[in-house]
Amino acid sequence: MLVEIDLEECEDNEQISHENKNIPLRGSLTDIHPNAKWNNNGQTVAGQNPPLSKPQGLYVDDDQTVYVADYGNHRIVAWKSGETNGQVVVGEHGQGNDAHQLDRPTDVIVDKERDSLIICDRGNKRVVRWPRQNGTSGETIISNISCIGLTMDENGSLYVTDWDKDEVRRYRMGESQGTVVAGGNGQGHGLNQLSWPSYIFVNREHSVFVSDFYNHRVMKWIQGAKIGSVVASGQGQENYRTQLRHPKGILVDQLGTVYVADEYYHRIIRWPKKAKEGNVIVGGNGYGAQANQLYSPKGLSFDRHGDLYVVDEGNNRVQRFTIEMPSN
Repeated sequence: MLVEIDLEECEDNEQISHENKNIPLRGSLTDIHPNAKWNNNGQTVAGQNPPLSKPQGLYVDDDQTVYVADYGNHRIVAWKSGETNGQVVVGEHGQGNDAHQLDRPTDVIVDKERDSLIICDRGNKRVVRWPRQNGTSGETIISNISCIGLTMDENGSLYVTDWDKDEVRRYRMGESQGTVVAGGNGQGHGLNQLSWPSYIFVNREHSVFVSDFYNHRVMKWIQGAKIGSVVASGQGQENYRTQLRHPKGILVDQLGTVYVADEYYHRIIRWPKKAKEGNVIVGGNGYGAQANQLYSPKGLSFDRHGDLYVVDEGNNRVQRFTIEMPSN
């Protein structure tokens, strides 16, 4: 029987300043105030032309270009900031398993060092690298993996969830097998287990945060740990107003606050470090297509300014919610 250990205490000395630190992928360059709010009326920044079909993950570049994994259309589409027309950058040849095709992609990131896109090509059970400039085909860099989410640390190591194996693996540059850094002990609800892991976030200390979909929780594994700790939860809780059910996209700010796409309740929840419950910051107004509503939210990202981007799957759009920092 596993005993829950407060692994958070092991990180009490973590630095929260951005000085001399790399900003984690999908993180905010601006420190997020603990009482920050976001305008509850979102602005649609992607999905109008071309139309999306069941979009999943996203990546927001430094210039606020939004890359979207267009699951149902088997492609990656990019929208430049302020433009209503997007561009298909990967997957112009329809669904398939050839080097120039995708099959139900679920996530995408940009590798700036190699000027390429890295894509979870879930239907083909592979992760592919695709040149950003004039790329006509992709290179398979990880095979035989039922990937949902992926991210990268400042050293170029990839972290990928495996839905079928209930684990997260880290792949250092040049590795083909990778190392299990979360889960990997079969499906279950123990502190060393996951059940359908979805999206991930890796902070500056290389701690891995993973949305544990079927266990209705977000788990954290400190680098090198054999078991994780629960940092946001909904399992066994009756108060749906402050708890999770079917978490998807996740973010973590410089204070350790976790932001979660709560798919079942169509909202985004903020969960402060060591808190027993979270609070709704976006959505939570029932499912729908109004500016203050979401419908099965998936991927999340901050931009450089702390604005929040949400993949609104049920409405086939990406919404941006502008941050409103407190005056003091």
